[in-house]
Amino acid sequence: MSLLVPLYVHPAEDPGAWHRLITAAARTYAVVLNPASGPGTAPDPAFTSVARALHAAGARLLGYVDTDYGVRDRDRITEEVRRHQSWYAVDGCFLDRVTATREGLPACRRLVREIRRLGAATVVLNPGVHPAPGYARLADLTITFEGHWSTYAGAFTRPAWTGRHPPDRFCHLVHGVPEALVPLAVRTAHERGAAVCGPVTGEPPNPWAQLTPALSGEDG
Repeated sequence: MSLLVPLYVHPAEDPGAWHRLITAAARTYAVVLNPASGPGTAPDPAFTSVARALHAAGARLLGYVDTDYGVRDRDRITEEVRRHQSWYAVDGCFLDRVTATREGLPACRRLVREIRRLGAATVVLNPGVHPAPGYARLADLTITFEGHWSTYAGAFTRPAWTGRHPPDRFCHLVHGVPEALVPLAVRTAHERGAAVCGPVTGEPPNPWAQLTPALSGEDG
């Protein structure tokens, strides 16, 4: 089992969740750090501490950066990447709200190349849907579904081009999963061609404020 874990809650607000995450670091693909819808304007000592502990436990850390579907200035995005690297020693970045259109692909390609030049070893793209062919070649991992379990449990189709990539290049993030159905959500992701997943029980507006129960499961 390989879990992508966005845990968007301050360590002081829920230290127990962060402690459980640290102890289960070996079960994760990566942990997304998001101190302030990005790195914030100054280092947060609480996040510095958990980042250090997660690294010591063997976790891969990704800094959260919002691209606002290509609207945000590229210099602002790369500056946030630098802050994450400098303050929290992240291994890569989690680019949220990425464009999914064919027209947006060239700009996304330039952005990813620049981020890799800054030293990001792992780049995760989150369009939240299946993007146009080409996006998956830019990233180490592409999130091709982000949404509620009520949607995910229904009909699901994936374009033929996804079959040209191994399953470990795709991830599904599903929220609102009843706790008893979390193992089913993990199996469903695998059956749908995503070797990485992140099922959580939380609901909007911030479903990622809770740790996924899959971290404590035996079989995911």
